[in-house]
Amino acid sequence: MSIHGKICIVTGAASGIGLAIAKLYVTNGAKVAIADLNIEAASKAAAELTAQGPGEAMGIAMDVTNEQAVNDGVAKVVETWGTVDVLVSNAGIQIVNPIENYAFSDWKKMLAIHLDGAFLTTQAVLPHMYKQKSGAIIFMGSVHSKVASPLKSAYVTAKHGLLGLARTIAKEGGAKGVRANVICPGFVRTPLVDKQIPEQAKELGISEDEVIKKVMLGETVDGEFTTVEDVAETALFFAGFPTNALTGQSLVVSHGWFAE
Repeated sequence: MSIHGKICIVTGAASGIGLAIAKLYVTNGAKVAIADLNIEAASKAAAELTAQGPGEAMGIAMDVTNEQAVNDGVAKVVETWGTVDVLVSNAGIQIVNPIENYAFSDWKKMLAIHLDGAFLTTQAVLPHMYKQKSGAIIFMGSVHSKVASPLKSAYVTAKHGLLGLARTIAKEGGAKGVRANVICPGFVRTPLVDKQIPEQAKELGISEDEVIKKVMLGETVDGEFTTVEDVAETALFFAGFPTNALTGQSLVVSHGWFAE
């Protein structure tokens, strides 16, 4: 299961989980477009990964909620490297609030980044994958693709929605060699999660330490956070799997927080 020489796009890849995936892909000889709102950070990361090799990377400016920006970014990748073999739709944010206080503008923003972003990037890469009769599409879901938690109505809704989209892509793309799967991480200690800790402590009326030990890690088997490297290894597995035997599926990476 090799991705050596494969051409990959990873959204939201200037930092966090996306960067870890891009790094592992380049380490395995892939060419990776680091697509991010922050083009300076994306270009800097791309230069560092290219220097490490053996693959290479380039930074791409991309707002995944903007159809033209997505299409232009994918077009630049195809112009530079010829096609797209792997899409990792990873860009995402988190906003926590009880439903009665959840601003409609925040609801729409959350769904746009997670769901519109997955749809638009998929729509942009599919013609190239269909033309070559091969491709892997990977969505970054969450344990919240399977369960719900207080304060996260929009996030839970969006992450559940990614399962449906991936399964539909799998059904439509199977005969054309395109697979679609979802990674469902537990809590990963990234700036996104660090931001949630004081927010949830305030909303729930508990200490930040209790948020970590009880809310985030209380249901794990070992009290450990999932790491970005754990998620990246899963993304490598999905990208390199060679047949339609593994499509339309989701894989939970959560230290046993959720099991199915």
